[in-house]
Amino acid sequence: MPIKIQDGLPAIRVLEEENIFIIPESQALHQDIRPLKILILNLMPLKIVTENQILRMLSNTPLQCEVELIRPASHDSKNTPREHLEAFYQNFSEVKGKKYDGFIITGAPVETMEFEDVDYWPELAEIMEWAKHNVYSTLFICWAAQAGLYYHYGIPKYPVAEKISGVYSHTVADRHIPLVRGFDDRFFAPHSRHTEIRREDIKDKTDLIILAESEAAGIYIVISRDGRRIFVTGHSEYDPLTLRDEYLRDMKRGDSPPLPRNYFPEDDPSQPPIIRWRGHAHLLYSNWLNYYVYQATPFNLESIQ
Repeated sequence: MPIKIQDGLPAIRVLEEENIFIIPESQALHQDIRPLKILILNLMPLKIVTENQILRMLSNTPLQCEVELIRPASHDSKNTPREHLEAFYQNFSEVKGKKYDGFIITGAPVETMEFEDVDYWPELAEIMEWAKHNVYSTLFICWAAQAGLYYHYGIPKYPVAEKISGVYSHTVADRHIPLVRGFDDRFFAPHSRHTEIRREDIKDKTDLIILAESEAAGIYIVISRDGRRIFVTGHSEYDPLTLRDEYLRDMKRGDSPPLPRNYFPEDDPSQPPIIRWRGHAHLLYSNWLNYYVYQATPFNLESIQ
């Protein structure tokens, strides 16, 4: 089954070139099937890049997804063309009267700031509160995972001495939970962050389960017991060259970033990186869509509580 996205979105061309099954909105209107309604709050500066990454993950499933994009109205996005934002993005005020099967909140490059110092924090807090009763399952990515754990459970984040950057090995803590069904004993995922959450702040929260973690990168997946909130501290959706581009960007800026770990062959940035996480990434998203959205959401979205 395809992923349904708005006519004209640049991701259509990118995904078609990758032989990914998509249909434009105009074609989907003629199909007698209720697609899953997925809302994406895109907090990343390069919004088109992030759109492509997330939509690629959502496409690898037999389920039809209808995707809508929103951005914070309280923040001026300077790295994405205004025409693109006006054509494909809505503000929260335009969707708050709707209900959705699933919701994805992306990461954001604000992790070294206190949550309350982020200019759109009040709006994000309002959105997370709204999602409690208007979305069946929410997937929080990277900084959004930290923000969600802080907002919903009061769990803090901590700065790390050196940026956590690279592709890290993880283990699964509980194989009976459907989100990690089919995961290998050790699987890989990219991380790119300056802060962390800690096990000791989570272990006594009875509503939360630490589902996967890394000896080097720390906590990776935390899930609420009802599956309606899933927190992923890494970036499984990253493209093959995303970590390289971030590293080169930071070098150009004079930040002296660490070389991404377990990424370049022989730690040589001139060589193409080794892709170790693609299978896990697709499995993570397809399991979320299947077990926590499609299988769980009521057919009548208005009955979501």
